[in-house]
Amino acid sequence: PLIFVLSPGADPNAALIAFADSFGVKLESLSLGQGQGPIAQRMIEDAIDRGTWVVLQNCHLAPSWMSALEAIVEGFSIERAHPQFRLWLTSYPSDKFPVSILQNGQKMTLQAPRGIRANMMNTYINLEESYFETCKKPRELRKLHFGLAFF
Repeated sequence: PLIFVLSPGADPNAALIAFADSFGVKLESLSLGQGQGPIAQRMIEDAIDRGTWVVLQNCHLAPSWMSALEAIVEGFSIERAHPQFRLWLTSYPSDKFPVSILQNGQKMTLQAPRGIRANMMNTYINLEESYFETCKKPRELRKLHFGLAFF
């Protein structure tokens, strides 16, 4: 698995979606929490067969399911998995996160931009003018986007 160790304010989702699009791969995402374990397990099993990518977000919010995730990951085999299959995990640092997954996974960190200018630049860097023009009220959308980015 590919593991994003999060810091406050960091969200790799948009970058992951763009990354998957650039490879032409389908990306399925699920935010973990109470009762999401069986859904996540089905998503992983389907992705292994079809060669899609799965993002399990907020692993730190499902500590009771981490042992099941550990068993799933330990059961991965090159013979069964489609070559394009990827499992992405996001989590804040947690002592409940399985050590074996950390040891065998590729770890990355993403830090939120520092300062209002860097935050604004980060928000607008991937937006294209066509994004605003496809809206019925582009002026209002620009204002809304600015307000959300500023705060």
